[in-house]
Amino acid sequence: MDIIRGIIGLAFIFGLGYLISFDRKNVRYKPMAIMIGLQLVITFVSLNTAVGIKILGAISDFFSWLLKQAEGGTNFVFGGIQMEFVFFFHVLMPIVFVSALLGILNYIKVLPFIIKWTGKLINKITGMGDLESYFAPSTAILGQPEVFITIKEQISKMKPQQLYTICASAMSAVAAATLGAYMTMVPGQYVVVAVFLNIFSALIISCVVNPYDPKTINEDASVNLVGAEWVSAEREVSATSEVSAASEEREPFFQMLGTYILDGFKLVIIVSAMLIGFMALVTLLNNSFEIMFNITFTEIMGWVFAPIAFALGVPWDEVVKVGSIMATKLVTNEFVAMGELAKVAETLSPKAHAMISTYLISFANFGTLGIVSGSIKSIDEKQGKMVAKYSVKLLVGATMASMLTATIVGMFF
Repeated sequence: MDIIRGIIGLAFIFGLGYLISFDRKNVRYKPMAIMIGLQLVITFVSLNTAVGIKILGAISDFFSWLLKQAEGGTNFVFGGIQMEFVFFFHVLMPIVFVSALLGILNYIKVLPFIIKWTGKLINKITGMGDLESYFAPSTAILGQPEVFITIKEQISKMKPQQLYTICASAMSAVAAATLGAYMTMVPGQYVVVAVFLNIFSALIISCVVNPYDPKTINEDASVNLVGAEWVSAEREVSATSEVSAASEEREPFFQMLGTYILDGFKLVIIVSAMLIGFMALVTLLNNSFEIMFNITFTEIMGWVFAPIAFALGVPWDEVVKVGSIMATKLVTNEFVAMGELAKVAETLSPKAHAMISTYLISFANFGTLGIVSGSIKSIDEKQGKMVAKYSVKLLVGATMASMLTATIVGMFF
C-alpha cells in the first residue's frame, strides 16, 4: 500500500511539474529514471538495512558529539547563565563551531576534493552536465548565498535554463553548517537521508520543469572544476567581492579561521532575527484568527495543504497537521516549521513523522527566494532580473523537490 501511495505521490509531483514546464516536449525521462532509482536505493539502504541504519546512526552520533564539543565555547562565554535548554545557545550557537570546522576542511582541500569528484560521479551517472553536477553537492555543503561565489565567473554566461537549475538546487539544499542545529529538532537519520536525496531531487524536478540538453545548450558556460576549485576557498561571503582563484594569494590560516567563525556568528544572528520576527507574526496571526473566526491561521493553512499532503502519501488522519507544517515552512522558514513539528511530533505516525521531517530539510521558502535573487543580481544584474522573472516557478520547483524527497522516504514506511 505504501508503495502504491508513493507512486501516486510521484505521479502528482511530476504531473504538476509537467503543467508548469518550460518545455513539455523535451522532458528528460532517462536522467529522471536514473536519479529516482538512486534515491530509492539510498533510502532503502539507509532506512531498511542493518548496515544503513548503523551508518546513519554513526553519522547522527558524530554530529551529536560535535555539538557537545561546541558547548565548550558556549559555556565559557555564557556559563554563568542558568539554563536547561535555550534555543539560541543549544541549537544556534554550535553553528559557529561547525562553520569553523568547515573552514579548516576547505583550507586543507578536503571539501574541494569531495565536491569535485562527487560532481564528476553524478555527471557520469546521470549526464546532467558538469556545471549542474558540480553545483548540486557544493550547495549541499556551502548553502547559499556563498555557493554562488564558486561559479561567479560562469553566471554571466549561463542560459536561463541553467540559471533555473542552479537556483533550484540552491533552494532545495541546506548548508552543512546548520545540520547539527537541525538534528537537535528532528531525528538525525532523517536529516542525513534528506541531504543525500535533495542533491538529486532538484535535478529531477528540473528535468521536468526545465528540461534541456547540457551538452548543447551552452559550451561556454561549462564550469571548469579545476579552475573553480573553490574560488570561495578564501570564503568571501559578499557576492560582490572580487575573487580570483588564479591570482589571489592563499589566505593565512588563522585569518581564514577567524573569517569562518565570524561568518558562522553572523548566520546565527540572522537566523535568530528571522525566527523572532516570523514566530511573532505567526503568533499574531494565530491569535487574531482565533479571536475572529475561532480557528487559527496555521489550522487554516493545514486544511489548504491537506490535499497535497494526502497526495504525497501522508495518512488521511494526519494530513491537516502535516499540511500546516508544510505551509509554515513555505511562508516562514524551516526552523519555525521544525518548532511547530516539535509540538505534534509525538502524535504523528512514524511514516508522517519521517515524511515531514525530510520535507523540512531544505531552504525552499519565500525568504530564501529573495536571498537567491539578490545574490545572483549582485553578481550579474541581468541574470538577477532573469531569476526574478521566473521566481514563482523557482519557488514551486524547489518546493516540489522537497515534496519528492518526502514521497520517496514515505514509500519505505
